[in-house]
Amino acid sequence: MTPLDESPPNDTPTCSAKGCRDAASWVLAWNNPKLHTPERRKTWLACEEHREHLSQFLGVRGFLKDVVRLEEWVQPEGSERI
Repeated sequence: MTPLDESPPNDTPTCSAKGCRDAASWVLAWNNPKLHTPERRKTWLACEEHREHLSQFLGVRGFLKDVVRLEEWVQPEGSERI
């Protein structure tokens, strides 16, 4: 975790893990097949520390579709960050 006085600037994407304020390095693309069309992607962002935990959370539910480095992510039309 980043100490409060060392938080990333406001324009830096931050990790989606509860309580984490670290800069995001990863995009976790997912969808819930019971709610979303197959091509729709929602995204969570993850820091290095939380990438595996968030991936497992989505994976065991069958929601995880892709994990991509943030700088390589191209947001598909209809995607949204949650």
